[in-house]
Amino acid sequence: MSQLFKISLPDGSTRDMAPGSTPADVAAAIGPGLAKAALAARIDGELVDLTQPFSGDAALALVTARDEADALDLARHDFAHVLAEAVQGLFPGTQITFGPATDDGFYYDVMAPASRDPFGMDDLPVIEEAMRAIIRADKPLRREVWSRQALIEKWTSEGESFKAEWAAGLPEGEELSVYWSGDDWLDMCRGPHLPSTGKLDPQAFKLMRVAGAYWRGDQNNAQLTRIYGTGWLNKKQLDAHLTRLEEAAKRDHRKLGQEMDLFHLQAEAHGSVFWHPKGYVIYRALEDYMRRAIHGAGYEEIKTPQVMDVRQWEQSGHWGKYAENMFAVPDIVPDVESGAPTVAADAQWMAIKPMNCPAHVLVFKQGIKSYRDLPMRLYENGCCHRNEAHGALHGIMRVRQFTQDDAHIFCREDQVVEEVQAFCALADRVYKDFGFKYAIKLALRPDKRFGSDADWDKAENELRDAVVKAGLATEEYGWAELPGEGAFYAPKLEWHLTDAIGRTWQVGTIQSDRVLPERLDASYIGEDGERHRPVMLHRAIFGAYERFIGILIEEYAGRFPVWLAPVQAVVATIVSDADGYAEEVMEALKAAGIRAESDLRNEKINYKVREHSLAKIPHLLVVGKREADEGTVAVRTLGAEYQKVMPLAEAIAMLQGEATPPDLR
Repeated sequence: MSQLFKISLPDGSTRDMAPGSTPADVAAAIGPGLAKAALAARIDGELVDLTQPFSGDAALALVTARDEADALDLARHDFAHVLAEAVQGLFPGTQITFGPATDDGFYYDVMAPASRDPFGMDDLPVIEEAMRAIIRADKPLRREVWSRQALIEKWTSEGESFKAEWAAGLPEGEELSVYWSGDDWLDMCRGPHLPSTGKLDPQAFKLMRVAGAYWRGDQNNAQLTRIYGTGWLNKKQLDAHLTRLEEAAKRDHRKLGQEMDLFHLQAEAHGSVFWHPKGYVIYRALEDYMRRAIHGAGYEEIKTPQVMDVRQWEQSGHWGKYAENMFAVPDIVPDVESGAPTVAADAQWMAIKPMNCPAHVLVFKQGIKSYRDLPMRLYENGCCHRNEAHGALHGIMRVRQFTQDDAHIFCREDQVVEEVQAFCALADRVYKDFGFKYAIKLALRPDKRFGSDADWDKAENELRDAVVKAGLATEEYGWAELPGEGAFYAPKLEWHLTDAIGRTWQVGTIQSDRVLPERLDASYIGEDGERHRPVMLHRAIFGAYERFIGILIEEYAGRFPVWLAPVQAVVATIVSDADGYAEEVMEALKAAGIRAESDLRNEKINYKVREHSLAKIPHLLVVGKREADEGTVAVRTLGAEYQKVMPLAEAIAMLQGEATPPDLR
């Protein structure tokens, strides 16, 4: 008799299974309920099909819908395959390429047959119905291994030129996996997959849009149609997601920014923001807030050049890792004959800074530093430029010119944990002032990196220890470690904010870096009289001001708290007889430091109320003849059902309280 394999389960129990057994067999042995609920399995941590045979003793965890992360990835992967199958069934001659799962759904790149136009939005309802038919058919999803040559021949014979090209580019002799959907359709795929299409909920997906895409992402290649969908485990999840999308559309910072006259973007400075007076009020309020925060935490503010010699970026390592995202120019001189601008023969290349850190090292290196001078905390509202791809730009969330609330802490090794812990407390206070909850993550070393493993060990442990000591390494704060997601020079802590409609934004960060001080030869004199390398902590809380303002616009849906609102109050008259009193009220508000405007137009008060409500003005102070006689104002607060009549002095005191930034209250 063959030796049995010992299969260990998460509850600590074991099952003895015969060679050739699969996770599906274990699920069936445990009970019919689990056999029905199982979607896939993890064997020794690797996600696999339920039909994957055990190769020996193993740890097994069966994946069900309760394991939401794995279940969603599987479902979205399968929705993509069902989409491709449906398109080819409806439109014979369609070529398919590839389609992965995404953060909230899936897509598939296809090429329509030559006999018709590329797929458009009008095709989506028909494709959805065909997908539902495939799901309801409960077609088994079965894995097979084919030779590379067999796949090339199949794809070539069926006119699938993209698939054939892909297979031909794989190593000689490699065996490739394909998945059958029933007995009549297959696709090349690593897997894993659900046991059958019927494990998908036919009411839990929706095709959202189409877009152009290029084969292998190269604009010199054939243009394809990318069909996007969103996919979930059940209809309730789908409905909740669609509701979030509707709410997000209402909160879109680009739409609100235009309606509220905060900023604009245009082709003449593509990827840079034109701040209007009202938008710049918000910007300056955030700058003032952050300056108070960092000065209270022992930082010194500096200002560094926008442009530096490329050789500096080569020495720091950024030129080798980041040159394609940098703007660089050589010395330009007039041509002797034509006078036209030309590159000098001995041109010195200069680069506009994409980040502030090398410049801060140069400031640190001015003069001899002692161990007694550390920690040194240097802060800059540093303007940076990055040559982001045109398609990656998104309103003011992703731009080419931005300003960071950037700081670098130069410290001794024995100070790192304490400094990171202090930063955690500072970030916590800032985010809570804006009403955000957050999760904190530790991004660990990537495969391609600078520095020794010993230095990475130290840096990762320092960040981890600081979070533990700060009491943040808990489920409440979403603590998690992210393998491979650190920067090329340092691990980092990341702060992920959750907004009013449940979206997350990665904003703040602190990185523990021993690489840049070494590459740029930064040092201090230790207590022993010898030169030592400082540890350099890169840190930001807002990240980019532009992006943080975009997040705030969407978080508040344009209804800024009074201290941030560009216009904090409008004085509106009911009758022209109150114009003189309205001007007195305005003068009193301005004297009290309130950002106020007046509306003396000959319009009905209901019209004025509606207009200023749409403009998201926090308080409307309505005055008529009675208010003028009594020295009062009728205060209409945005979102409140009723107005409140109060003496002018009381209204001003209320507004002053709300207009005071939270850190000064």
